[in-house]
Amino acid sequence: MTVLAQLDQLVEACHWIGAKGWAPATGGNMSVRQDENTCLLSESGKDKGSLTSDDFIQVEIATNQVPSGRKPSAETGLHTLIYRLFPDAGAVLHTHTVNSTVLSRVEKDAALVLQGYEMQKTLAGQQSHLDSVSIALFDNDQDIDGLAKRIEQFAQHTPLRYGFLLRGHGLTCWGKDVNEAKRHLEGLEFLFLCEMQRRLLEAK
Repeated sequence: MTVLAQLDQLVEACHWIGAKGWAPATGGNMSVRQDENTCLLSESGKDKGSLTSDDFIQVEIATNQVPSGRKPSAETGLHTLIYRLFPDAGAVLHTHTVNSTVLSRVEKDAALVLQGYEMQKTLAGQQSHLDSVSIALFDNDQDIDGLAKRIEQFAQHTPLRYGFLLRGHGLTCWGKDVNEAKRHLEGLEFLFLCEMQRRLLEAK
């Protein structure tokens, strides 16, 4: 599939995300890999539910440089980190949902562990509800370069799969292409909703 076709799919996914209210008030950021050296990343301050292909900016993966001089998302460094860490990653989606934001604050461990849900099989490589899915948690930081370094150091000794959570911030997830990234996003959000409801019911 051509990069333009992938970008068209990403724009459609952004509209779907916006309709679900998963990136409110211009929050969130989305990208697609253009080639080995560059990605196309959503411009800062844009409503994700009404993005067009013109709202995506070319960014150099190795340096975070923007040849056009336009302003990409504040979290550009997290997107380029994922493309560097995972050569097979073709798209990255970062959302701000209630469930991911709240769970990231109430879970005190270094990862949110999900187990026992049939919908775990929406995630690439997951075969059974008996397996466990570990979604790493990192403290939020306005210093994106510093945050990216912490995530990179973590990834050197612990596998990162599907996505990670930033406390009080939201989910960043990826896939080999836009469709897989979207499936991972939808699957994880369903699992987060289930986990929130389970914890609420058990607390009563």
